[in-house]
Amino acid sequence: MSITPSSNSSSTPPRTGGRLRNEDAHHSVLEATAALLVENGYGALTIEGVAKRANVAKSTVYRWWKSKPALVMDAYAHETAARVPEPDTGTLTGDLTAFVTDLYRIGRDPVRAKALTGLMAEAQLDPAFAEPFRAWVATRREVVATLLTRAVTREELPAATDLDHAVDLVFGPFWYRLLIAHAPLDPADAEAHVRTVLHGLTGLDLKLT
Repeated sequence: MSITPSSNSSSTPPRTGGRLRNEDAHHSVLEATAALLVENGYGALTIEGVAKRANVAKSTVYRWWKSKPALVMDAYAHETAARVPEPDTGTLTGDLTAFVTDLYRIGRDPVRAKALTGLMAEAQLDPAFAEPFRAWVATRREVVATLLTRAVTREELPAATDLDHAVDLVFGPFWYRLLIAHAPLDPADAEAHVRTVLHGLTGLDLKLT
């Protein structure tokens, strides 16, 4: 999903349901939210600002999202799903390498990295935001769990593999490096990091293909 700022003029009157199909308005609101989140951060984002950027009435936004946290995380979920989709290369090594490479690209982008660390910080400080943030995290964990479950079915991983812990191992370097900034998140490192994780899970030095 593109998050290029809209060129709509502020003088254009908001479009209501009768002038804009629901699906178009929904998409416009999500794009506007994602753009404003990256541009200004969570703290400065307002429902009024989103409605203005999306060129819809404020009531339209509230019709679908009961709160700012719910809207922000829904928008970020759509943004992340587009940038880090669920791969299906036919092998676990291929799947994880593709996924982690896309993940690290987000971490390498300073604007998106700042937005993501801001969301993480907000989730620690605001109980109302923590719930939708953790729900979003759960959806991303589910993607990796799906990759690992397929690998168990293909007998690439032992049936007794602790999948929840394995998901932690995949995401661990990303979050730690993103938040601590002690080392870069380089997509070129994805293959090596995946190799390390798989070696720990299987005890084998699996060839990345």
